[in-house]
Amino acid sequence: MTSTFAEDISDDPKYTIKSVCDQTGILPVTLRAWERRHEVLNPQRGDNRYRLYSERDVATLRWIKNRLESGISISSAVAELRQLQKNGGQLEAAPVIPFSTPKPVMPPVPPAEIAHKLYLALIEHNEEVASKLLHDAYEMYDLQTYILQTLIPALVEIGEAWATGVIPVATEHFASVYIRGNLMTIFQAYPARTSAPFVLVGCAPTELHEIGSLMFAVMLRSVGYRVEYLGPDLPLDDLVDYAKYEHPAMVIMAATSLESAELIDHLQEKLSKLKPAPILGYGGSAFNQQPELIDRVKGTFLGYTLDSAVETVDRLLKRPGKSTSGKK
Repeated sequence: MTSTFAEDISDDPKYTIKSVCDQTGILPVTLRAWERRHEVLNPQRGDNRYRLYSERDVATLRWIKNRLESGISISSAVAELRQLQKNGGQLEAAPVIPFSTPKPVMPPVPPAEIAHKLYLALIEHNEEVASKLLHDAYEMYDLQTYILQTLIPALVEIGEAWATGVIPVATEHFASVYIRGNLMTIFQAYPARTSAPFVLVGCAPTELHEIGSLMFAVMLRSVGYRVEYLGPDLPLDDLVDYAKYEHPAMVIMAATSLESAELIDHLQEKLSKLKPAPILGYGGSAFNQQPELIDRVKGTFLGYTLDSAVETVDRLLKRPGKSTSGKK
């Protein structure tokens, strides 16, 4: 799908710089630098003298960002843009970044309510209702709220229903597969940023419960990392061979059982022999339930929650544009 500059996209000024940056994933300081040094945009001013941007400006910024993520420089991207405008060419629509549209400050429906309704829909195998609920959640919440306060509580309720015999294992599997598919769709919708720190995410050997690991991969991609998700039950030697040739900055493993958690310790020994050696991070319910494992397993424990684990990765890899100050 393509869109012309002049005809298809509105140039009515209506978005603040904060809104534009939320929609595009571009930092305000970066946007101002592009305007100053490269004259990328010429935003209008509202009555309060604040910059106001149009849909056309947002589309232009997404196009530029997409070109940068393909590996070219900002000056080359701007030159391409000006040539397109000069020749009356078309601006290829860049993928819309998931959860980038502004969200209501006070969502009309609490996440807990959506989570319970999602649980009810899934145990009834009602995909139509489940899809509608997830779409509503997508529109109302940011990604962290969507995952931490909607998907996870629904999954916990489903797990408890299975453990107490309320639902059969087939229903538990149906629900897990459904949510996994939703997460994978979101993961693949984020751009694979070739210039960002490269992170491999997966599950320790024998570990088959992968949804937590996939959620973490989605969250890391959403904040700008180049992430490859490798799935459950990863053989250590194969993983190390892959890391040897791909040179990730970090390898992250998840474990929910004691057996799989202890196997992560062997991975640290193998990865340490690579040059350069990637950082090994780990987490999962095995460590939350048995904190004594943290002292026994080599590597870096990322935290007891997904959001705190993202902060730990930021500190370790010093993601550009992200403050690394704070608790160590």
